[in-house]
Amino acid sequence: MDGLLNLSATPWAAAANRSGGGPPTALPGRAPLSVFGVLLLTLLALLAAATFLWNVLVLATILRVRAFHRVPHNLVASMAVSDVMVAALVMPLSLVHELAGRRWRLGRALCHVWIAFDVLCCTASIWNVTAIALDRYWSLSRHLEYTLRLRRCISNAMIALTWALSAVIALAPLLFGWGETYSEGNQECQVSQEPSYTVFSTFGAFYLPLCVVLFVYWKIYKAAKFRMGSRKSNSITPVAPEGLEVKASQQSQMVFTVRHATVTFQTDGDTWREQKEKKAVLMVGILIGVFVLCWIPFFITELINPLCSCDIPPIWKSIFLWLGYSNSFFNPLIYTAFNKNYNNAFRNLFSRQH
Repeated sequence: MDGLLNLSATPWAAAANRSGGGPPTALPGRAPLSVFGVLLLTLLALLAAATFLWNVLVLATILRVRAFHRVPHNLVASMAVSDVMVAALVMPLSLVHELAGRRWRLGRALCHVWIAFDVLCCTASIWNVTAIALDRYWSLSRHLEYTLRLRRCISNAMIALTWALSAVIALAPLLFGWGETYSEGNQECQVSQEPSYTVFSTFGAFYLPLCVVLFVYWKIYKAAKFRMGSRKSNSITPVAPEGLEVKASQQSQMVFTVRHATVTFQTDGDTWREQKEKKAVLMVGILIGVFVLCWIPFFITELINPLCSCDIPPIWKSIFLWLGYSNSFFNPLIYTAFNKNYNNAFRNLFSRQH
């Protein structure tokens, strides 16, 4: 095991050495690793640990609170499962890969397992974000037809399709011999570089869900804007007949008093449902925006690299890959930040209250 982790060969260390990032740390039989390289590797390890713990917390909350045993929390649970798997099964071996200078010394079998789980979990995480966006769109635009029973059936179907499609993309090289992921001579372990598989996997894992979420968010924005405009255009200005007292309050209400009866209705401002819709639109927008920013650099390079035989520096491959992994950390943060029920459930979980 002494020769397993060639710390000085990592692209992070090479970049740090070029930047002159501090005094080196002496290692027996190896070139020195800069302080900057150590900090970067420590940051990646902390990212993996934080991603795992935060998503486990979300899963524990969903399992513990009975109110969360329904849609859309089953979609959130599916997303958390995929992100937990990224943190537990993919990031640690990817970190070992970085420490070894992007050379694989753990054998063919473990290489196949790592690549399969990498593609499976990351693809499932991306499609789970897409499923949440679709569920939000249907609940906002068709809230009368999109009943709880229909919503449950559709969400379960989306979860099943998400994992089935992810499994097909991940296992295709192994089942159908679609390119090679391991090279013993070059000590390489990477996703199959077969051009036809590259097009299939990148479109199935990213570009197709990207088109879906962008279209869905455009429709969500249009639907929300139409509903707000419709509410304003359909506002009614009541005329007070004789014997009817109209009191204007400082809040966005009008109070009508007829004898001893009082009727209050909303005339201006946002109703509870409209505030909820605005928050949902904002949450989906941020979720989609972070998803695009995290993954688009990786998938652009992943698509063009085998097609044009471009030589992308290893340091940039590592940066883009771990930027994509970081999306699994941001997903639960974004979703729970816009849901007060999760915040209350977290407090109850730590205080051991139901």
